[in-house]
Amino acid sequence: MTESSHNLLDAQAEVARLREELQMRDSLVQQLSQELFRLVKGNSNFMPSPEVSERHLAEVRALREQLKSVEQQVTFYQEQITDRDAEIYQLRQSVQELTDRSRMLEQVVQELPKVYRQKFAERLAPIKEKVTQIQRENRQLHAELQSVSYRLAVRTRRQTHLDLPSFPRSGSDVALPSFGNA
Repeated sequence: MTESSHNLLDAQAEVARLREELQMRDSLVQQLSQELFRLVKGNSNFMPSPEVSERHLAEVRALREQLKSVEQQVTFYQEQITDRDAEIYQLRQSVQELTDRSRMLEQVVQELPKVYRQKFAERLAPIKEKVTQIQRENRQLHAELQSVSYRLAVRTRRQTHLDLPSFPRSGSDVALPSFGNA
């Protein structure tokens, strides 16, 4: 149990105790008034002695002062209870907001790997495309290099007069040997 809820329960218990005490005193004042009225009504010659009357008035004044004090205490405790209720409501609101924010952050954290994979894939796509393009250019350049190397070798062969077989370039000049009617 938290400190504020413990204090709230203590304050509520004190208020309940003070209310009971106030009801008991009200009841005693009522009984005293009824008894006094009955005595005065039953005996028309009854004249309370000044000292008894003064004593009763003093008791009534003291009871009224106590009643006023108790009412002030009740008011004070009710204000404290109202303040605590407002504070509890505000704390519950804060807890709810923080709980909602925590859930949202948990969801974001759970989605982060997916988001990072997606962003990585988006950034990787142009790089893959560039690699594919470079590989295509590399193959093309390699083919051109082989062609140039071949042409250079042919030129070098003609200049050095090596006795290498030569193949005609077009298919019409080729004469195939015939074996007769074999």
